[in-house]
Amino acid sequence: MSLINTRIKPFETEAYHNGSFIHVSSDDLQGKWGIVFFYPADFTFVCPTELADLEKVYPELQSLGVEVYSVSRDSHFVHKAWHETSPEVGTLTYPMLGDVNGVITANFDTMRPESGLADRSTFLIDPDGIIQYIETTPEGVGRNAAELVRKVKAAQYVRSHPGEVCPAKWEEGQETLKPSFDLVGKI
Repeated sequence: MSLINTRIKPFETEAYHNGSFIHVSSDDLQGKWGIVFFYPADFTFVCPTELADLEKVYPELQSLGVEVYSVSRDSHFVHKAWHETSPEVGTLTYPMLGDVNGVITANFDTMRPESGLADRSTFLIDPDGIIQYIETTPEGVGRNAAELVRKVKAAQYVRSHPGEVCPAKWEEGQETLKPSFDLVGKI
């Protein structure tokens, strides 16, 4: 069953963020846009490239009112060690959530049962705590943060413009569509 248009389930955990350990819960995602960015494990290969790519667009996401949370099954202690030793991960300024007990990964239905690790999954959550976008790629395929920004802008546009939809490859400022009976068969 798809989690699109469902409310996120409650969670709380510890995270590593900007040189400190912080407490993060599902309540922190209420009232604003959020990205929950799952990856399989710290000290791996594709994961640091994705996390660093996401860091490059993080200021733009923040300007759009979006907070980013990365999540793996590692602890906040392991996140700190990885942050201190990896040139790529050492650039991160968004919170890295620990999920040792697997509650967050299970809540988002993105755990691989055979390994107990998280899938490479991205969730966009609106200010009401509703999941608006999901992407999951196979283990060896990294995600594109610039494309994620485009999808955030499209989701925000659709939310603020009821009755309009964004066609394929829509970019901010381009025309949208207004579905109607008269539009059927004309696209």
